Amino acid sequence: MTGGLVTLGETMALFRPVESGEGDAYRLSFGGAESNVAIGVARLGGAATWVGRVGDDVAGRRIARELRAEGVHAVVRIDDAAGTGAMMKAESAPGRISVQYWRAGSAGSRLAPDDIDPALLRSSSVLHVTGITPALSESAAAAVDEAVEVARAAGIAVSFDVNHRPSLWRGRDPRALYRRLAASADLVFAGADEAELLVGAGDEEELVTRIAALGPSVVALKLGERGALVLDGGRMLRRSALPIVPVDTVGAGDAFVAGYLAELLAGSPAEQRLDTAVAAGAFACLGRGDWESLPHRRQLDLLAASASDPVQR
Repeated sequence: MTGGLVTLGETMALFRPVESGEGDAYRLSFGGAESNVAIGVARLGGAATWVGRVGDDVAGRRIARELRAEGVHAVVRIDDAAGTGAMMKAESAPGRISVQYWRAGSAGSRLAPDDIDPALLRSSSVLHVTGITPALSESAAAAVDEAVEVARAAGIAVSFDVNHRPSLWRGRDPRALYRRLAASADLVFAGADEAELLVGAGDEEELVTRIAALGPSVVALKLGERGALVLDGGRMLRRSALPIVPVDTVGAGDAFVAGYLAELLAGSPAEQRLDTAVAAGAFACLGRGDWESLPHRRQLDLLAASASDPVQR
């Protein structure tokens, strides 16, 4: 593919403890599913654009600056009527990460169709959206619909990661929207529970087959420590997870998606897309933060090498 990736959504300030647990000292960073994917693609050598709104505040300016420093083309609207959303991460128990959000009425939730540049989309190769953004507000849902409509009309591949957030859907049923986006997509990414939201209970191969029947040509089932299963052009491919000791699994799913899409943009075969996706997901678990541990391309072989010799000379 000749163009790059375009994605849109909310990115928030992230406060995470300097040490494990719930300490007194917190470090300011940022995170968001779509910007995580954009950074992941850029680190793997692909062109990536993130579209979103931030507040006229320290967090918003940092998000824009850091995305650009990571090589992402950040199309940022500064919204002076709302602040940048925030989240706080803590280790509620050994190995258990909890995240609290303050995002109601945030700048990111005010994303709207007029934030979408049709010319930008038409010059890309892949549009990536998630199930998070439509849950934020009616205007954000309309922005996703606008982007998908423009992309499909232009023949641009559409990628959809379900990325279900129950707290954003309280009192509402997301299944019809998820199914509609899946039917409009060329690639669908989901965890097993998310796949069941779309097509009902079943074993892993049944899930990907049923989702593919909605319309996408590629369906990737993210299975965490059990690896991944992908139905790509009618071929069923499975990979085991790489053996690691995870530090923080938040962002691993975004890393998987970034790995797969980066290889898609590079024109790589399905097997390599899946291998890179699994490796990128493993890397994301090796450090704290939403995106800081995403791999650069030169690092992709390090996990396999470290299994035989942990010291790289």
